[in-house]
Amino acid sequence: MSSQYNIGVIGLGVMGQNLALNIERNGFSVIGFDLDKTMQEKAAAKFSGKKMEVVANMQEFLSKLESPRRILMMVPAGNPVDAVIRDLKPHLAKGDLLIDGGNSYFPNTERRVEELHETGILFIGTGVSGGEEGALWGPSIMPGGDPEAWPLVKPILQAIAAKTPDGEPCCDWVGKGGAGHFVKMVHNGIEYGDMQMISEAYFLMEQLLRLSPDEMADVFEEWNKGELHSYLIEITADILRKKDDETGKPMIHMVLDTVGQKGTGKWTSQTALDLGVPALTIAKAVFARIASSYKEERIAAAKVLEGPKYSMYGNKEEVIEKIRQALFTSKLCSYAQGFQLMKRADEIHKWDLNFANIAQLWRAGCIIRAQFLTDIRDAFQADPDLTNLLMTPYFRDAIHKYQTSWRNVIAMGVESGLPIPGFSSALSYYDSYRAPLLPTRLVQAQRDYFGAHTFERVDKPRGQFFHVDWK
Repeated sequence: MSSQYNIGVIGLGVMGQNLALNIERNGFSVIGFDLDKTMQEKAAAKFSGKKMEVVANMQEFLSKLESPRRILMMVPAGNPVDAVIRDLKPHLAKGDLLIDGGNSYFPNTERRVEELHETGILFIGTGVSGGEEGALWGPSIMPGGDPEAWPLVKPILQAIAAKTPDGEPCCDWVGKGGAGHFVKMVHNGIEYGDMQMISEAYFLMEQLLRLSPDEMADVFEEWNKGELHSYLIEITADILRKKDDETGKPMIHMVLDTVGQKGTGKWTSQTALDLGVPALTIAKAVFARIASSYKEERIAAAKVLEGPKYSMYGNKEEVIEKIRQALFTSKLCSYAQGFQLMKRADEIHKWDLNFANIAQLWRAGCIIRAQFLTDIRDAFQADPDLTNLLMTPYFRDAIHKYQTSWRNVIAMGVESGLPIPGFSSALSYYDSYRAPLLPTRLVQAQRDYFGAHTFERVDKPRGQFFHVDWK
């Protein structure tokens, strides 16, 4: 074992352990610490025989780190992060580096960067996507914080990150302050939308076409060979193929239709509201999870609230293709919303985000990795000031080509009484964005009627406001 380790990891849960093992496998020595004795023992067993060590107290942990000390915190977001910082702070020197690798809310990261910068301690808040497997074999990593800190940890993080097919690491500096955790938050918001829309495609095939899970697994496997190629499509096929060991039934039919959430989708939606960005699909995906939690009420309501019967639709192959096209166009709109939100946040926070680079970071390792992220990267490389991805030839042409099917599928769902908030909100976003005239002129007139909120006139320059007596 080394007496001076390259990096320390605090928090030896599965993610902490796997990142530590990944770091060691890529040539760096690691020391670990966790308050939980059971976690210490489990990590020590996995670290045995490697350039790694687990210690039982903080003082020994700090004394065995080379200077400047680099410490990766893998603890739950919120108060636990502040508690670890509070314990470490008196023992750290100017130039030491703390890295928060959890899903922290970006305003907290902004605060921590500023507070620690005043003491000379460097701080990075980094998003890490890819789950347990990614942490071990190569995640997407989105670091932001104090720019002075990046050179200290760049060799390590880029070494352990996933690599694109052309060998580029899915890790690069995102921006100052809370930029890294903000980008990870939006990643997770897009992930919420993606998962919701894939589930709607599954539900339409199951309820309208009466396809079995195995038949749907075949469909998703085929879809994964084309423009829908992505990690989430790939694992959906695996899920639908799985059989329950206890009953022999498809495992998907044994899963209760209630969905949990940890908060990043909600944060994304709240931030979109705060910044005035219409991230409809992400918000609808959050609300769909909330609606799912009312299981008992839904069962009771199904007995008394009437709706249309689920309908069988004609040629299965034709309907399956329409659903594929609807899923693809809906996904494009969800990603457009995520990048629109990041662009607006960058204008306010002055992070100097590189959107082509962000798309590059998401091409491998992360949960939302998908084939068309290459097209998103290329679009921003061609036009860094791009206002909305819907305006790019790739997005525009795909939606023009598929939108008839998209609208038909949503109509099928509505006529059959199936809830498809992901698909329908994505279409609403598209139709609203392309509309030169919206019904909201009446809303503003109503506001002026009862509250004298004024309005702008179509025949006067923008920025001039008027009020009339509407009676």
